[in-house]
Formats: sequence, C-alpha cells, structure tokens
Amino acid sequence: MEEFRRAYARLCAAPQEPVLRRLRERGASPGRGRLDLAAQSLSLETCGALGRLLPGAAPFAEVALGDCGLSEEGVALLLHGLCSNTTVKLLDLKGNNLRTMGAEALGKLLRQNKSIRSLILEWNSLGMWEEGFSSFCQGLGANNFLQRLDLRNNQINHQGAGELAMALKQNASLQELDLRWNNIGLLGGRALLNCLHSNKTLKRLELAGNNVPSDILKAVEQAMNHNQDRQTILSESQNRADILSKEVLSLKDEKTKQFLDLMDTIDKQREEIARSDRMSAARVSQLQEALDEQHSLINSLKARLQMTEAALALSEQKVCNLGELLNAMRQEQTSMAECHFKELQQQKQEGADQEAKLFRDLSVAEEKNLLLRNQVDELEKKCKIQQDQLFQVKQDLTNTTAELKLRAMQAEERLETEKRRFKQSLEDMESLRVKEVNHLTQHMEASEHSMQERIQKLEAIRIALEEELSQTKAAALTERGQAEEELIKVRNWARLEEQQRLEHLEEKLRLMTESRDEAQNCCLKQKQMVAEAQAKANQLSLHADGLRRRLEELQQDLNSKEEEKVTEVNRVKVELQEQIGHLQAERTAQNGLREKIAALERQLKAISSSHREAMLDKEGEISVLLEKLRMKEADISRMREEEAQRASFLQNAIMAYVQRSPLGTHSSRK
Repeated sequence: MEEFRRAYARLCAAPQEPVLRRLRERGASPGRGRLDLAAQSLSLETCGALGRLLPGAAPFAEVALGDCGLSEEGVALLLHGLCSNTTVKLLDLKGNNLRTMGAEALGKLLRQNKSIRSLILEWNSLGMWEEGFSSFCQGLGANNFLQRLDLRNNQINHQGAGELAMALKQNASLQELDLRWNNIGLLGGRALLNCLHSNKTLKRLELAGNNVPSDILKAVEQAMNHNQDRQTILSESQNRADILSKEVLSLKDEKTKQFLDLMDTIDKQREEIARSDRMSAARVSQLQEALDEQHSLINSLKARLQMTEAALALSEQKVCNLGELLNAMRQEQTSMAECHFKELQQQKQEGADQEAKLFRDLSVAEEKNLLLRNQVDELEKKCKIQQDQLFQVKQDLTNTTAELKLRAMQAEERLETEKRRFKQSLEDMESLRVKEVNHLTQHMEASEHSMQERIQKLEAIRIALEEELSQTKAAALTERGQAEEELIKVRNWARLEEQQRLEHLEEKLRLMTESRDEAQNCCLKQKQMVAEAQAKANQLSLHADGLRRRLEELQQDLNSKEEEKVTEVNRVKVELQEQIGHLQAERTAQNGLREKIAALERQLKAISSSHREAMLDKEGEISVLLEKLRMKEADISRMREEEAQRASFLQNAIMAYVQRSPLGTHSSRK
C-alpha cells in the first residue's frame, strides 16, 4: 500500500491530501487487499493516475469508489485502467451518477475484464440514456465471468429491461441481479420473465419497487427456484462425474499396479523356487539357532520372573510396612489430638487461674488503696488541726502585737509569703522579723520565739506528709507497671507456646507427606517393572509367531518341490514336526508364564487399589486434622482476643479507679 501511495504521489502533479491520508490509513491497517476511497471527491487527475496504476497485477482484490462524485471522463479513465486488471474481484461505483460515457465504459470493461465477479452500480443513472445502457447490456451479454450485479435505483424503464433480457439470454455466468427501485413495469417484467426460459444460471433476481404485477413476480420466483434446483442438480452431477472419473482412474491404476505386482510375484516365485533348494539347509540351521536362542530367552525370562516375584514379595513387605506406618501415624495423630486437647484445657485452666490471680491482685490493690485513702484522710485531718492551731497562733500574735499593729501586719504578710515559698524563705523572714522586734519587750520576744518554733514544727510535719503522699503514689504506679509487665509476659509466653506447637504439627505433617511420596514412588517402580516384563513377554510371543509363520512358509516351499526330492522333504518334515512339537511345548510354557504374569498383574492391581484406598484414607485423615488445626487456631485467636479484651477492661478499670481515687485528684490538683 505504501508503494501504491508513492506511485500515486509521483504520477499526480497535485495529489489530493484526503486520498493520500486514506491510502496511508489503509496501509497501517491489517487488511491491505481493499482500495477504499469511498466518499472522497476524486479529481480528473487522480482518476487518470489511478487508471494508470490499476492495470496489471495491482495488489487489490476490492476497489470501493462509492459516492466519489466521479465525472464522465474520470470514470472512463478509471475503467480503462481496470480493463486489463487481473486481481480485482469486486468493484463498487455506487452513488456516482454515471451516465452515457460511464455506461459505455462499463460495457467495455465487461467485455475485456475477466476477473471481476461482483459489480455494484447502485444509485446511478444508467437507464436514462438508451444508447449507453444498450452498450452496457451488450458488454454484459459478452461477459462470462461476472456473478453478481447490483443495479438498484438506476432509472431503468421497460426498454432498458428488454435490453437486459437480451443480455441475460447470452450471459452464462451471472447468478445474482438486483433491479429494485427502478421503473421496469409490466412490459419489462414480461421481458425478463421470457429471458429466464433460456437463462439457466441466474439464481436470484430482485424486482421489488418496479410496479411489476404480483403474478409476474411469482413466475420469476418460480423460475429462480427452478434455476437454483437445476444448478444444484448440475453441481451434484458434476461432482459425481468428477468422483466417478477419479474412481475409474484409480481403478485403472490399481489394476495396472495389480497386474505388474502379479507379474513381479510370478517372477519372484520362480526365483524363490530356484533359491529354495539352496536355502532350505541354511534355513533349517537358522531355525535350530533360533530355537536355541528361544531356549536361552525362556531361561532368562524365568530368571527375570523369579526376580519380579522377589521384587513383588519385597513390595508386599513394603506395603505391609507402610500399612503399619499408617496405623502408627494414625495412633500418633490421635495421641497428638488428645495431647493438644489436654494442652488447650490446661491453657484454659491456666488462663482462668491467671484471671483469678489478677482479680486477687486487684482486690489486694483495692485494699491497699483503701488503706492509703484512710491514711490520706488522717493526714488531711492532721493538716486541718494544724491549720486550726496556726490560726489560733495568728490570733495570739495579733492580740500580743496590738500596740505595734503596722509592724505586726507587715510580719503577718511576710509570714504568708514565707508559707508559699520554701523553707529558706521562711527562715529569712523570721530573721527579719527578729531584727525588727528586738527592741520590743522580753515577753514579746519569748512568745514570738515559741511561736516560730511551733511554725517550724508544723512546716516539717507538712513536708513529711507530702513526702508520704508522693511515696504512696509512686508505690501505686510501680504496682500498676508490674501488673502490666506480668500481663505482657503471660501473653508472650502463650504466643511462644502456640508457635512451638504449630511448628511441631507442621513438621509431623511434612514427614507424613514424605512417607506418602516414597510409597507412591515404590508403587510406580513396581508398575514399571511389570510393564517391562509384559513388553518382553509380548516380544517373545511376536517372535514365536514369526517363527511359526516361517515354518509354515517352509512347509509350503517343501511341498512345492520336485518329485526327486520327496524323500528329503519327508525327512525335513519329520524334523520340522519335532521342532514344532518343541515349539508347542515352549508355547504352552509361555502360556503358563502369561497366566503367571496375569496373576501377578491382578495382584499388583489389588495391591495398588488397596494402597490407593489407604492413601485416600490417609489424605482424608490429614484433611480432618487440618480442619481441626484450623478450628483450634480459631479458638486460640478467639481466646487471645478475649484475653486482650479482658486486659484492656482491667487496664481501663485500674485507670478509672486511679483517676477516681483521692490520690489521683490530689495529683491532678498539683
């Protein structure tokens, strides 16, 4: 397609861009046997270039030029190029308004072209000009290759139908003709009906939309059916004639071959009769050697049969051992299931014990919390008492320092600031107060000194109480951390134990699958040995049959000898009869061996069936065990989730309890 596009661009001085684009698209598509330029407005120069490229062996089987708006000259150039084409099978020129020159060019194309099988001329105006349509019909009558013609909507009247009828009388290849939506009328319909009496190849004629009476349409349909039946009968008869001619030729060839073969066989028989005298002694010696070889083969077969019997005994022993192993594995599986069940019960019991232990620890922690709460209450009471005492001391100080109100108020403010600060600030304030009150009376100094000592004692008691509160809080936090660590340790221990048990079970399953594979391999080896023994027995039987056939041939040859060698033939017959007796004895022995082999095969089949059943049972047990494992894993995961939920509930309860306790409120206030 690319070469065609380049040739078109080379021939055209001004090639059309849509045509080049369409050719490029068709070149990229997989189906390249179709030149599709439909709905492209083709110029006269493009038509001339295509007309020069299409002759000869153009690489297209279909040419679609529908709705291209072709001019009369362009159509003439295109069809002139197609006259010598030998590859195009389908030509589509619908919707181009072809007239006189187009009809004449089509008539010339039909007269000269020998490759087009389908011609589509829908939506043209071929019937408007009688001269052009008559030349088209003449070309159709001279054509003997076109099989399908589409003339829908071509304004064909009754005169054009008469021309078509004349052409159809001469044409002997057209099979389908579409004349729908024209203006043929009654006269045209009659002309077409009359031409069908002489045309026997047309199988389909469409006349809808032509104002043709229904009786003529029915008659045309009957004629078409008659032509179709005739074509089918002709094709069947032609096929039968071809088949018969082929059979006659084959029979002739076979007869000649048989005659030649007969002559060859006669010559060969003569030569064999001449040779038989010389070869009889050699054949007898060869038979003797063959018999000796048969004896040696039979002895080797007996030895191999003994070996196979020993191998079968070993295989039976192995099967018994495998059965014992299977029983042991079943017992182990049952014991493992019981142990696993017991371990699960133990785990449940341990979980219950741990829960009880945790509940006991919680109760102990609650008791400790109650004791701590009581201690805190007592400490708060002591603090209140000490605060009352401090208040009384302050009142005493105010009473004693009534005379020095301003200085006492300053001392009280400084004492309050000292209480908010640390112990060092209190001592500084006390030293300042002592310096300021040094000039007071001795009884005021003594009273102030005693009050300062009491204040220091109360401050020490308060600091000790705060330290006790912090210690109790730290102890509670440490106990909580220890409880969480114990929970984490218990969870990790349970997970490790479950992983170890699962690994142990997977190892046991792997060992069981390996033993099953070994048993299957042993069975396959035994089957191969039996098959080899059968093949060797079949070879021996075939060899014996060949020897028997040779003996029969020798007997026929000896019977056909001359009368002079009758005595020698009788002697040879006696020897051959003895050999036949030996062979029959050997045959009976071989039959016995075959029976033994059949019995061994039956035993092998029984053993293999039993082994297969055992393997199926084993696989069923393995699947049951796997199902139990999955169920136990689900139970374990459920227990883990329950333990996690319980631990989270316990943790939430502890946190809520700690937050609700006075200890928690005190810590939040701080």
